[in-house]
Amino acid sequence: MNNTVLTVTPNPAIDVTYTVDGVELGSSHRVPTPLYRAGGKGLNVSRVAHQLGYPTLAISTAGGPSGEQLRADLVASGIAHHLIPVAAATRRSIALVDTLNNTTSVFNETGPALTGAEWQALAAAVVENLAGIQTDGGLTRPGVLVGSGSLPANAPADFYPGLVALAHHAGVPAIIDTSGSGILAAAKAGADLLKPNNHELMEAVGESDLVAAARKLMALGAKRVLVSVGEEGMLAFDAATPGRYLQAKLPAPLAGNPTGAGDAAVSAAAVALANGVTELREILRRATAWSAAAVLMSGAGEISLRYTELADQLIITDH
Repeated sequence: MNNTVLTVTPNPAIDVTYTVDGVELGSSHRVPTPLYRAGGKGLNVSRVAHQLGYPTLAISTAGGPSGEQLRADLVASGIAHHLIPVAAATRRSIALVDTLNNTTSVFNETGPALTGAEWQALAAAVVENLAGIQTDGGLTRPGVLVGSGSLPANAPADFYPGLVALAHHAGVPAIIDTSGSGILAAAKAGADLLKPNNHELMEAVGESDLVAAARKLMALGAKRVLVSVGEEGMLAFDAATPGRYLQAKLPAPLAGNPTGAGDAAVSAAAVALANGVTELREILRRATAWSAAAVLMSGAGEISLRYTELADQLIITDH
């Protein structure tokens, strides 16, 4: 069984990744040609699933010359997509990977506002594809709906809760990966899985204790929460057992580019749920391994094929 992972990216970007051997602030640097790629968190989720041979369909917007660049990259990559034409140009996200100091700095342009009609077209595309996705083999139904990323300016406050409601109406689980008030709204809507990092979670909930913050999301209505905690790996919580949680981490941290690590974790969880894998420990194991494997790659949206090896190295503990 390989059910389709349906992703929604309301605020896509052209990812531009520069790799340099040391950065000196205030100085000029000669750099190799950067990597240009269709990006945004949901598109990265689809790209990772596609890389590993799992069916996926990416729903997003595209506007202006940068939107055409985004479309061309998806076509060249072979990633099935449903793009909504919009008037405003697609934004850019610039990552500066310093290999000498093992740091990555990211500069995210603010996403342009969409019109009311464009938001309606995006929602209509979600409804259409939840009902069935046309493939070469005929009409298939998605196995999971993933909503990822920030929202552009003046976005509807109920966008992510609306995605959760649409998914549940179609009988599929919903994964939401966003920040700020969007996390709280998705939790209240009963999202099946939320995937913030530790900073996003504590900031959104207003709680300095990470475990307490995750439990607050479940108290609001989220069924499960995966939290990335950097070198400490990942934590997994289940509303069915709120007094316990799991942690998965590698024996030693990996050096590389962590930009797309969270998206790879979401992709792993989405593929698992789409194909009937519901055990929290197994979802955590896959998500942590795929996330770690993404750190080894130069650009977001792909993972090293060492992910199976990394999964075997994980230390998973109950708390």
